[in-house]
Amino acid sequence: MTTLWIWQHPDWPQFTWQDAQLLPRLRHAQQLRGTLLGRASLQSDDESQTLDTLLANILSSSAIEEERVNAQSVRSSLARRLGVSEEQPYPISDRSEGLAAMMLDAINNRDRPLTLKRLYQWHHWLFPQDGWSIHSLSVGALRGSEPMQVVSGRLDRPTVHFEAPPRAGLEHQLDAFMTWFNQSRENVLLDPLLRAAICHLWFVTLHPFDDGNGRITRALTDLALAQADSQSIRLYAMSSAILAKRADYYRVLEKTQKGDLDITGWLMWFLDILEESLNQAMLSVERTQLKARFWLRHQGLGLSKEQVKVLNRLLDGGEQGFELGISASQYQKVAKVSKSTATRHLADLLEKECLYKLEGGGRSTRYQVRRV
Repeated sequence: MTTLWIWQHPDWPQFTWQDAQLLPRLRHAQQLRGTLLGRASLQSDDESQTLDTLLANILSSSAIEEERVNAQSVRSSLARRLGVSEEQPYPISDRSEGLAAMMLDAINNRDRPLTLKRLYQWHHWLFPQDGWSIHSLSVGALRGSEPMQVVSGRLDRPTVHFEAPPRAGLEHQLDAFMTWFNQSRENVLLDPLLRAAICHLWFVTLHPFDDGNGRITRALTDLALAQADSQSIRLYAMSSAILAKRADYYRVLEKTQKGDLDITGWLMWFLDILEESLNQAMLSVERTQLKARFWLRHQGLGLSKEQVKVLNRLLDGGEQGFELGISASQYQKVAKVSKSTATRHLADLLEKECLYKLEGGGRSTRYQVRRV
């Protein structure tokens, strides 16, 4: 049986979807965005939090494609562009500068029209001529005449997961996409979150470049989301949520690209991932606010730098934050102090009501930060 790709349907790219299935998700996502912005507005502008979010987005988008980048270099490039002071800035590279430039162009220059020249610039930023890549690419140009396929399995019996439209006519198809992208922003009948999801599917299906299509697709999605709401996109990293569901991401893309023009399934998946991103951002904002209130309450206690370091780890939460509390031996390792110093520090933090003991005793005693 011959696969009929979505772009081979006569009405491509006239997408359809089932509003009844999408409206509850859209309402919930819009409510979450509003709540996130409201909570974030209660704290002063925190460029370091923006930096962390954008860094996570860049690293995750590369990791989805199994591309490794130097996180410290990218952080330094972002910090420089955002005006964030770093105690020990890491050396930057053409690669890190390009990744930072593309991310910030997408979210800061949201009013600039999308043009082929701009896409070519993003492609140049992704693949600087610094010899980092082992591949021979046509940088800043559309792909060649060879069929563009995503395959896996044996060389003699490959499984074709996706095949892009042929090279002939690609300029016309890309022009139609860019025209839609620039004009649809003003379409009051098209929900901006659905527009971002359609943009993602449409561009990645065109697959116009030799390499970098996925990362440029996600940057375009960030651009569309920035146009929908100029503020909240700086608070959440959608690529991080996609990376956590990477297998599902490719599965739903493949199913959609092998289906008809009803893309309800893809839109529902996209909105679910967006919701997950917003929920994670909400937790991050809450942790930041709790941390600020904690230090406001406990300022002037004369704590050592080791005590401050451990408290911040506990306040930050997450995988590195000792969600189940910290033991004396863990304190010793994190603070890099002796056993006796760790014991003395913990007793001092208990007395100053910065920590409290969790249930248990002896060597199993664990301590947790006393939140405000």
